[in-house]
Amino acid sequence: MTDMASGPRRSDATRAAILRAARERFAADGYDRTTIRAIAADARIDPSMVMRYYGSKEGLFAAAAEFDLRLPDLAGVPIDRLGEVLVRHFLDRWEGDGTLAALLRAAATNPSAAERMRGIFADQLGAAVARFGTDPATTARRAGLVASQILGLALTRYIVGLPPMVEAPPAELVAWVAPTVQRYLTGAAPA
Repeated sequence: MTDMASGPRRSDATRAAILRAARERFAADGYDRTTIRAIAADARIDPSMVMRYYGSKEGLFAAAAEFDLRLPDLAGVPIDRLGEVLVRHFLDRWEGDGTLAALLRAAATNPSAAERMRGIFADQLGAAVARFGTDPATTARRAGLVASQILGLALTRYIVGLPPMVEAPPAELVAWVAPTVQRYLTGAAPA
């Protein structure tokens, strides 16, 4: 009975070790340069175990890229500060977690990663935009436009390393980008 009881716990611990190693490796090396062997070595397991649990590098990446944007509740935010709050929030998330940067790197070249990125932003950002009362007919478009600004900012600052973007303090970036995001969120839709 003890062996059966320890089996699932070992399995859960192995899965957790694989995911932890995968997140770190994808964040450090990007999708293309990350190998199953490197992840297995980091997790101190045989590479066959990674394949047993996740089937492929794409399957592992999709599992490792479960990412919560932890968006703030926009219902309590004054309508004229929505853009500012979102841009500041996203900069804080990018600064504090390499997983989203790894996902963005991978999404540029890998269809599975791009699909994962689309899902994260459509589900989480779309739901947040819908909560504060924009016209339902434009919610998806508005969320897409916000995502284009946020992802463009992240690409130039954290992936490409464009010097003016890297050197800018977060408060300055908020001041530049927030009005555009605000317009996407609350401005009149084009005719």
